[in-house]
Amino acid sequence: MGTAVNIIVGSHVWVEDPELAWTDGQVTKINGQEVEIQGSNGKKMVAKLSKIYPKDTEAPAGGVDDMTKLSYLHEPGVLENLKTRYELNEIYTYTGNILIAINPFQRLPHIYDSHMMQQYKGAPFGELSPHVFAVADVAYRAMINEGKSNSILVSGESGAGKTETTKMLMRYLAFLGGRAATEGRTVEQQVLESNPVLEAFGNAKTVRNNNSSRFGKFVEIQFDKQGRISGAAIRTYLLERSRVCQVSDPERNYHCFYLLCAAPQEEIEKYKLGNPKSFHYLNQSRCYELVGVSDAHDYLATRRAMDIVGISAKEQEAIFRVVAAILHLGNVVFAKGKEVDSSIPKDDQAKFHLKMVAELLMCDAAALEDALCKRVMITPEEVIKRSLDPQSAAISRDGLAKTIYSRLFDWLVDKINVSIGQDANSKSLIGVLDIYGFESFKHNSFEQFCINFTNEKLQQHFNQHVFKMEQEEYTKEEIDWSYIEFVDNQDVLDLIEKKPGGIVALLDEACMFPKSTHETFANKLYQTFKAHKRFIKPKLSRTDFTIAHYAGEVLYQSDQFLDKNKDYVVPEHQDLLDASKCTFVAGLFPPLREETAKSTKFSSIGSRFKLQLQSLMETLNSTEPHYIRCVKPNNLLKPAVFENVNIMQQLRCGGVLEAIRISCAGYPTRKPFFEFTNRFGLLAPEVLDANVDEKVACKKILEKKGLQGFQIGKTKVFLRAGQMAELDARRTEVLSGAAKTIQRRVRTHYARKRFIALREATIVMQSICRGRLSCKRFDGMKREAAAKKIQKHIRRYRARTNYKKLHLSGLVLQTGLRAMAARNQFRFRKQAKAATILQAVWRCHKAASYFKRLKRGSVVAQCRMRAKIARKELRKLKMEARETGALKEAKDKLTKQVEELTWRLQLEKRLRTDLEEAKAQEITKLQNSLQEMQNKVEEANAKIVKEREEAAKKAIEEATPVVQETQVVAEDTKKIDSLTAEVESLKASLDSEKQRADDCERKYNEAQTSGEERRKKLEETEKKVSQLQENMTRLEEKLTNLESENQVLRQQAVSMAPNKFLSGRSRSIIQRAAESGIPTDAKAAMDLHSASINHRESELEDKPQKSLNEKQQENQELLIRCIAQHLGFAGNRPIAACIIYKCLLQWRSFEVERTSIFDRIIQTIGNAIETQDNNDILAYWLSNASTLLLLLQRTLKASGAAGMAPQRRRSSSATLFGRMTQSFRGSPQGVNLSLINGGSSGGVDTLRQVEAKYPALLFKQQLTAYVEKIYGMIRDNLKKEISPLLGLCIQAPRTSRASLVKGARSVANTEAQRALIAHWQGIVKSLGNFLNTLKANHVPPFLVRKVFTQIFSFINVQLFNSLLLRRECCSFSNGEYVKAGLAELEHWCYKATDEYAGSAWDELKHIRQAIGFLVIHQKPKKTLDEISHDLCPVLSIQQLYRISTMYWDDKYGTHSVSSDVSFYGCHYSTRLYPI
Repeated sequence: MGTAVNIIVGSHVWVEDPELAWTDGQVTKINGQEVEIQGSNGKKMVAKLSKIYPKDTEAPAGGVDDMTKLSYLHEPGVLENLKTRYELNEIYTYTGNILIAINPFQRLPHIYDSHMMQQYKGAPFGELSPHVFAVADVAYRAMINEGKSNSILVSGESGAGKTETTKMLMRYLAFLGGRAATEGRTVEQQVLESNPVLEAFGNAKTVRNNNSSRFGKFVEIQFDKQGRISGAAIRTYLLERSRVCQVSDPERNYHCFYLLCAAPQEEIEKYKLGNPKSFHYLNQSRCYELVGVSDAHDYLATRRAMDIVGISAKEQEAIFRVVAAILHLGNVVFAKGKEVDSSIPKDDQAKFHLKMVAELLMCDAAALEDALCKRVMITPEEVIKRSLDPQSAAISRDGLAKTIYSRLFDWLVDKINVSIGQDANSKSLIGVLDIYGFESFKHNSFEQFCINFTNEKLQQHFNQHVFKMEQEEYTKEEIDWSYIEFVDNQDVLDLIEKKPGGIVALLDEACMFPKSTHETFANKLYQTFKAHKRFIKPKLSRTDFTIAHYAGEVLYQSDQFLDKNKDYVVPEHQDLLDASKCTFVAGLFPPLREETAKSTKFSSIGSRFKLQLQSLMETLNSTEPHYIRCVKPNNLLKPAVFENVNIMQQLRCGGVLEAIRISCAGYPTRKPFFEFTNRFGLLAPEVLDANVDEKVACKKILEKKGLQGFQIGKTKVFLRAGQMAELDARRTEVLSGAAKTIQRRVRTHYARKRFIALREATIVMQSICRGRLSCKRFDGMKREAAAKKIQKHIRRYRARTNYKKLHLSGLVLQTGLRAMAARNQFRFRKQAKAATILQAVWRCHKAASYFKRLKRGSVVAQCRMRAKIARKELRKLKMEARETGALKEAKDKLTKQVEELTWRLQLEKRLRTDLEEAKAQEITKLQNSLQEMQNKVEEANAKIVKEREEAAKKAIEEATPVVQETQVVAEDTKKIDSLTAEVESLKASLDSEKQRADDCERKYNEAQTSGEERRKKLEETEKKVSQLQENMTRLEEKLTNLESENQVLRQQAVSMAPNKFLSGRSRSIIQRAAESGIPTDAKAAMDLHSASINHRESELEDKPQKSLNEKQQENQELLIRCIAQHLGFAGNRPIAACIIYKCLLQWRSFEVERTSIFDRIIQTIGNAIETQDNNDILAYWLSNASTLLLLLQRTLKASGAAGMAPQRRRSSSATLFGRMTQSFRGSPQGVNLSLINGGSSGGVDTLRQVEAKYPALLFKQQLTAYVEKIYGMIRDNLKKEISPLLGLCIQAPRTSRASLVKGARSVANTEAQRALIAHWQGIVKSLGNFLNTLKANHVPPFLVRKVFTQIFSFINVQLFNSLLLRRECCSFSNGEYVKAGLAELEHWCYKATDEYAGSAWDELKHIRQAIGFLVIHQKPKKTLDEISHDLCPVLSIQQLYRISTMYWDDKYGTHSVSSDVSFYGCHYSTRLYPI
């Protein structure tokens, strides 16, 4: 501290500043105890002499690495030294052996690499620059050399970099004593890998730090005798439980809640989570996200860290279930119940969250509600269940949430310790303490009280350590230090923890009484500590209190001290969660031991924390401590910003200034002899000239200046506080006198130099003035010339502007004329182009027509040529079948030929039946046509006779007297001529009708002739079949002879071929023998032979073949599991079908004699389509099955006997899907299979042909059957869906019929019609949904067209039959109603396009023509020919007659068809032909 002796005018000093903490300046005037100072920033200040400190003007520009080397060890000197080093990115500074680390808020990788570690390894402390590695190296060397455990205490406020410093310490300790990489994951790696887990569940965003640790952590790193890390343990202190339920803005809750809300979508849906804003425990603050931090990415990183530290997937799932349950628990809100002081969940939302909590914790929901809303009180007489009011229930809810989270965090710490492993035999350890620093906020609660209590304990330990260091320094230099006083804070610790009168003891006492409140607790404190100097009662509050800590006064609010101090679990909560079905949750709440349950001793957070802190202090006292004080340079968390006031506060809270005070109590200034004589030798030059020893010289200098109390050590001079400033003041006086002499000489030199320069400047000035006058004259001449030039350019500009206007006008006229000519030319070219397009289209049409005819002829020719080639191939195969080749192939060929002949016989019988039915229908149709023609001829003859008779009668009646006979004869002749002409026309029509009858008779004869020819062919076919049957019997006899010969060959094959092949071969032989009808004796013999083969298989099975089969079995299992899932589509292609095909082709399954993969695939498809009501699944498998069938059709080709496999099913060509598989030989439209060949352009054409065996061909038949089955199921489902609507669509409701009869055109009638058409719209909606389902599953368009064709045919049949059988449906208004519905169907077909609808609309031709007949006007004027040929060509005469007789016009009251039409229709109405 400065005094009046050593502060003189001109001294450089430090003075306090409210903004910068300390600012420097120079003393300009001293008035008693007041000093006037000129600041370096130009500001003048006045301060007291006792409040200023001297400044070391000769301090190094880069500061000193150890602040004990400062000439002036005081607050401004320490602050300036730290600032100077921080600006140079020197973030580490020593204060003795205490390391001060300032957070740079930027990456400095060059000071933490392996090269830097190697430099600090084994280096003496203080030899290199200050570094965290140096502290770790000192601790490690002390442990190795002295065999004593060490500890490193890292402290600082939130955001100061404690966690990063701890990581660097463990990295360096791992570098010194870590295991080799070959030994697996080392202990230090596991400790570092556990950090993300602890940070996720123990860190949160605060006002000062985005990733603040809300718990203390002490990492014990254990070493073996060789100095290698052998184990570790993590101990945690005081997790801030209240943050789970209470968050202040703009802070956040623990990270794990936000990470879970940002989890993948399936996790969010699983736990019924959403945005953090929807949860009460998270939306108390408006901060939900951190800048530059992705919660989704951190969630995945946390899950990976859990995997690394050994937390299983099941345990992770349980952990996040508990976290999700806590979030839902916060949303359970209570309201008043029916009873007094009772509570129930407020609404359905609260009940939903309560149910979710019960599901996630796997406990009973009703029991959970009772545990939250009720309490059980046990008395000696009875058990009383008491209800809680809504506020108490909410407190119970929050207490349960805090307890669950605290237990979960403790479980994680224990799990990490178990995963890391501890070395029970270790005798040495290095503990790294990462603990929160001193905290003083606007609102300080129980957590800040415990944190500051911890820092008071650590500060006492720190003070004792600093005092010890001072003692060691003085002992080393052999000086007298007995009068140094030690500053202790034991009174604050007694205030807090002393029993029975400390604050913690009084808090526990208050918590044990149920009726105690925070007000009674505060009053108790006021009464107990009213005379304590460290305890202060605020004037404006009745519940707050202030404690004077070593770092300053802190005001605490006791509102929640009692609630936060309680550490017991509510018995109802304990019993509920102990009975959870989830073993993890039940493990968090183990049943209490009997002695614990019976004990009435109160447990509190404060007491437990005090015990933990006592254990920590015992650990620290048993170790050699090393201190690292982390400092946060600014609250903006930005680099290169140094806030003086903030840092001074942190230095006070960190105890650094307290250490300086301890140093100042002794000898704060310590200078080596050389530095002291070098700096202050000028005060006694005669001493330096005497060439005495440096120690003696230093003593003489101090004695000459009359200083008292200094000490001379072995290597240093120890000065008391203020003595260094006094020496500097004397030194300044000597230097000032020398400076004045130098200044006098220099000023003389400067005056002469200034005179000479002034004379030379005068001469130069004169020359400059003369030059300036000349320049002005030259400027005038230059301006005159410039004016003339400007006039010239202006005139030129005006002339050019006029010219441009004239030129522009000419261009506009030319442009208009040229545009008119261009438009005329464009119009002519447009007309010419249109004519050219018309010509091109017409020529294209002609060319296309010719090409189609040519293509049709080419196809016919190709078909005939291919049939001829096929017949040749058949004859060739028959010739090869007669040859005596390999016995096995001959037998298979004969067997398949017999079965093929049987199949052909059945086909011929079916064809004959179809031919007879077609012939009968054709004969009936021709007979009906002939009968119609005969009736028409008879009617025409009768009409002619009748007209002749009427004409004769009319002529007789109109006859006149004889006098006028000539005139009458003339008139009669005209009438007779007209009648004759009419008769001739009738004859001509009769002849035409006869000619038509002859044509019909000729067609009938031709049909009979063709029928006779077909009958003859059928008889010939039957003869061939009988011959083939005889051949089959002969072949069976040959088979029985060959079977005995095969026995010997099979026995030889068993001993030569691999048993797996023989086993499959023998089974296939037995199966084919059973199918081919081999006699029972032969089957028995084959069964015996198969048994012998199986016996030999067990003897000859070898391991390589076994492993190969096992691998193949695993591949098959993988394929089955893969296709059982919904794999979707890639590029409109079903992935499952492509995978099956590629796998079968890769495994060569088509070419083997026996395999089970085909049966398993069929079984998988069958299991998948068991649910017949799910059209999505059916459409998905229809797409896959049809695509796979196409691939098989294009890939497989029959080889040898396999090509003649028996077709036991009905002929594929006679069914829908038989024709479909035949059409697969082409390239069906809409089937894209480029995926099979890796996206090549070849598609299906590039598939290679494979010689298929019998299992492959059988698989193709089974697949065809399943395609047909799935197709039928899909079609029937749609029929079931629209059938109820069809019954409502054929007849309009009566209300609508009445409105239609009235013919109203009002808006209400329009709305009624829209409502009536709803049934048709329902059908259209069903069709649209069905089409979308098929499109989504990429079903081939030709199958979609076939489905809708059959569905529309079904609609046509249902509607038309209902129309024929129900008279109320054959009305005019009902026809309009059905016509409107058919228009909806037509519109749907138009939107569906021909690609998917196809010819479906044409299937409705019966109902369309029938409805068209109902709604046409002027029906009596229509003839039978117009109705049957033009209006309704599809309907038969019987159907038209039926409709006309049932028709009734309920709208206009008109009649049906004419009587003649009804008469002719009556002859044909003997039988009604519904569809």
